[in-house]
Amino acid sequence: MTAAESLYSTLVTNCIFNVFLLYTAIALNIITIQALRKTPSLPRTLKTLLLSLAASDLAVGLLAHPVFVAHLIIQIQQNPSDNAYGTVFTIFSAFQKSILACASFFNVVAITVDRFLAIHLHLRYQELVTHKRVVAVVISTWVISAFLSLLVHAARLDWIPEKVSGILFAAIDAVCFITTGFLHYKIYASVRHHTDQIQALQAQEEAQNREMKNAVRLRKTALATFYIYFLFLACYVPIFCVNLAELFCDETALIQYLRYYVWTIMLCNSSLNPLIYSWKMRHIRHAVINILRNVLPCRH
Repeated sequence: MTAAESLYSTLVTNCIFNVFLLYTAIALNIITIQALRKTPSLPRTLKTLLLSLAASDLAVGLLAHPVFVAHLIIQIQQNPSDNAYGTVFTIFSAFQKSILACASFFNVVAITVDRFLAIHLHLRYQELVTHKRVVAVVISTWVISAFLSLLVHAARLDWIPEKVSGILFAAIDAVCFITTGFLHYKIYASVRHHTDQIQALQAQEEAQNREMKNAVRLRKTALATFYIYFLFLACYVPIFCVNLAELFCDETALIQYLRYYVWTIMLCNSSLNPLIYSWKMRHIRHAVINILRNVLPCRH
């Protein structure tokens, strides 16, 4: 197979995957947002962060996937009718993918920090982590994502060196990966400690029953964020590695092919996150089932 044939095959394969993921990201995240709204038992702060993540994932389905598919189709045609349009479209594509990817990335980091604080602050959590502060954090993540996307846009237009923006993004990614990894280690240690506490409390009277229930609830939400985090790593580490390779290595055919696949893997995260919510969070799962029953009534 020639290089041209390999590139064509790569473009077509990624185009097909993204068309499929477009529909799953939209449908699953709409259902998830509705389920989150109908789950009063979920802590308000955690619900706000999950809604922000689901909204960014929905936007990936509505914006990033269609733009990426159109970009792939232009590459497949290899002869866009207007070269200027093709250039602008590529810049717009990078901008859209960047802002939504950054928003999802930072939302996962925020959820990790929230669960860490919930476990380690105990009774002080509700006093320090208020709903207004969480909303401010959510707004900040979107503003920062927009700012970083503008840097990508500026690099594409040669307003700043592209290598500078690449190094900045690599540094931010590395800090976020290290920070979330450390926090999840601390969460894991706390969950183990809480498990031992629960076993001890089970042998005591009902006076300790409320504390035991709180420990169980925190343990379950912490475990759910573990799965969200591991999925996040699986989808974002590949593009981080390819970006590093682009910074320090010459452009090769392999890097060119991998670039399309890692973008698809990263965008795939938006379709998989809702499945994690439904699988690991019982109240959300029940809300999703009720929504599906109303939308798709059983025929007897």
